[in-house]
Amino acid sequence: MNINVVNQPRPACRGQVIALHCSGAGASQWGNLAEALGGNYEVLSPEHYGCESRGPWTGEHAFTLADEAKSAIALIDASEDKVHLVGHSYGGGVALHVALARSKRIASLALYEPSAFDLLRQMGEAGAEGYAEIAGVAWRLCDRVMNGDYRMAAAAFVDYWNGAGTWNTMRPGVQAALVRWAPKGPLDFRALLEDPTPARAYRGLNFPVLIMRGEHAPMPTRVIAERLSELLPASRLMTIAGAGHMGPLTHASEVCALIVRHIVDADVDVQLRSPDEILHSAARSASAES
Repeated sequence: MNINVVNQPRPACRGQVIALHCSGAGASQWGNLAEALGGNYEVLSPEHYGCESRGPWTGEHAFTLADEAKSAIALIDASEDKVHLVGHSYGGGVALHVALARSKRIASLALYEPSAFDLLRQMGEAGAEGYAEIAGVAWRLCDRVMNGDYRMAAAAFVDYWNGAGTWNTMRPGVQAALVRWAPKGPLDFRALLEDPTPARAYRGLNFPVLIMRGEHAPMPTRVIAERLSELLPASRLMTIAGAGHMGPLTHASEVCALIVRHIVDADVDVQLRSPDEILHSAARSASAES
């Protein structure tokens, strides 16, 4: 298991933040967040299968979000305290899976346009258009990977999420890394599109959740962000002006500032609550999960 420590905590470190990156990226995506936290929290970013540090999926069985989530869950199980969880895009979809698996160990959750595509299938007509759009993106990527045209697969993927022509502006080294990642793309899409989590399960996540989306978010992730804000009982939805799906990179200072405030506020809230309030909240959470 390859775990990147994005920053080294100071002796007075308040806790741990597990930050999950988007498809095709790596742990370095969260360097700005680590800097914004100023060493007050240890930021851990387990890299996904397909990253060069971790290597390809083993191929032992059909790939699922549970396989990707194992690294983050292992970090949570090794921690003495609750952890703060952060995720962007595919990393947001994985973060939701982790949160459901370890709901009592999560202090807060911050998501930027999580790719919980399974929700679209459960939204009737409201989600049908979004599901058709993202399924088309997935099919085109899969078709090009199957044909061996990894470069065209990566280019189409990048241009969908970032805007037409973005691929051509990228440095050759970045393009090459994405071409090497491309064979993992179909696994990510399949795991997200076929995840069996029922929408009602998210109502049991009774801890502070910050959901962010870009002003120019692609329709599927915009709809998902809005739906999650309705399902999650302690959530708030914020729109980042001028940003698109890649807001954590293009608008890093704004996104990171919101995440930092969310994390700090969640910790302050726990410190201010009385033991009776904490026990009552835990009881409500347990009742929702049963």
